[in-house]
Amino acid sequence: MTLQNKLNALKKRLAEFDAAAIAFSGGVDSTFLLSVARDVLGSERIVALTAFSPIFPSHEFEESKALAMDLGVRQIVVTSNELDLPDFAANPPLRCYYCKRELFARFLARARELGILVVLDGSNLDDLDDYRPGRKALAELKIASPLLEAGLTKADIRELSKQAGLPTADKPSFACLASRFPYGTRITLERLQQIERCETFLRQHGFRTFRVRHHGEIARIEVNLDEMPRMIKDRLRIALLAECKAAGFTYVALDLGGYRTGSLNESLFLDTD
Repeated sequence: MTLQNKLNALKKRLAEFDAAAIAFSGGVDSTFLLSVARDVLGSERIVALTAFSPIFPSHEFEESKALAMDLGVRQIVVTSNELDLPDFAANPPLRCYYCKRELFARFLARARELGILVVLDGSNLDDLDDYRPGRKALAELKIASPLLEAGLTKADIRELSKQAGLPTADKPSFACLASRFPYGTRITLERLQQIERCETFLRQHGFRTFRVRHHGEIARIEVNLDEMPRMIKDRLRIALLAECKAAGFTYVALDLGGYRTGSLNESLFLDTD
């Protein structure tokens, strides 16, 4: 399918709904979905549902508010605290399943209070290529994923976002802060705040794509390979080291493999023979 054909398929799918609530984080995918849904259904027939939770950094939440306002779409904040879920906080490989099941059940309940029967999420075709246990929860709750249904990849969405003039077209991909912990490492508010503090430092110093992974006393930092030379310049290195130690880490390590999506999933597929 051509890019235009995929876009047409998306619009046709969205036109099937009388009204829709869209899970909106302010990321590349959900912003594009919200924009197209507004164009197809009109702003009065859609609503953006955004989670306010300790697993999402504050800057992402603030960006979502600005984007919803720019798009002229009503945004409703749904408060959640996944740390209250023992199955989530224990951080098993099914962590994302427990998270999505809880959060999207809240989204569905809020949508129905508004008289809206369908909740949409921004999953795309590339999400099928990684370990995504949250997809099972979405299926159980009958959450529609129109970007995926239309066959849109992340690259497609970025290109169409660029054509539409959306500011998120080249925004780096983002995952919740819980994704920074190896499976089996308990997720706590204090540890989430450690990660957010270190990543805020990297963002404020101009790094675009990065993750700070939590390994107990060790902060393992992933950045794109082309940004790695900056990381080891003395002034920045010393400042980063001080910030991570102030956040509570004893050791700070740079991952020579660079940033890669879902790097903590690598341990799930190791050949143990």
